[in-house]
Amino acid sequence: MKNEAVPTVRQPVHGLRDKLRPGRFAGRAIMWAFLLAIVVFTLFPLLMTFTGSMMTNAELMSGGNLIPSKWQFANYAEAWQQSNFARYTWNSLFMSVTSTVGTLLVAAMAAYVVDRRSFPGKALFVGLQASMMFISMGAIVLRPQFDLMVLLGLNSSLWGVILILISGHASTFFILSGFYKSIPRELDEAAMMDGSGFIRTFFRIIIPLLAPGLGVSGLFAFRHAWNEYILPLVFTLTDPHLQTLTVGLANLRYGSSAAMQTNLMMAGACLSMLPMLLVYLLANKSFMQVTAGSIKG
Repeated sequence: MKNEAVPTVRQPVHGLRDKLRPGRFAGRAIMWAFLLAIVVFTLFPLLMTFTGSMMTNAELMSGGNLIPSKWQFANYAEAWQQSNFARYTWNSLFMSVTSTVGTLLVAAMAAYVVDRRSFPGKALFVGLQASMMFISMGAIVLRPQFDLMVLLGLNSSLWGVILILISGHASTFFILSGFYKSIPRELDEAAMMDGSGFIRTFFRIIIPLLAPGLGVSGLFAFRHAWNEYILPLVFTLTDPHLQTLTVGLANLRYGSSAAMQTNLMMAGACLSMLPMLLVYLLANKSFMQVTAGSIKG
């Protein structure tokens, strides 16, 4: 008895695949074109800033070339000297690091209490935190903030800026609140059964488990403080020695002869990016852990 040929479905599958292939190709082409456009719009300003920092001011203002005819590495040394770069960088680092540590500490404690405890006014507190995310902490509340710091005697100090930056911790509060939900409550209960108090449990057990969240939140808080311009400008008007790097870079735009020095300003901007890149490299591991956790979840 001859074996009858078994019908196969390969032909219809291949036919369907051939029909879908042009659509898939068009979709991938659109996706890659979109991603390429995002990369261009992101990197092109950085490229122009870097190449502009290597030009003479006359060549830069003429706008004829993207690549310098002669690379002016001396622009970086001149920008460093004219803007008192070392002092301004130290002021920015002091303000950014201190405010970041304070923001993480305050937000982490507040989020832990809200997640682990029930108390009167809890919903109101969370609602106020959420509302603060939709209120600009810049020019709208600048005058009340300044008047408050005058009462505290901090209106001509970086500590006034640091306290204001720490107080605007709503986004960090909600980021850490999400991380607390992934930490089992049984750990708290087991620690307290072993005699550990609420505060000791928080610092000895919970904080180490919160490291990825602290890394991500710390990077955002540091970036916000590092790029802050209005607050340091207002609070250091009476003492230019306390100015931060963002304020000092703005002063580079015009030299002692009142001539525009855009090339030096771009050189200073490139130098100011280096600390942020270093902080990102340090926090990169936390980003990878958060990404891996989100994919796994």
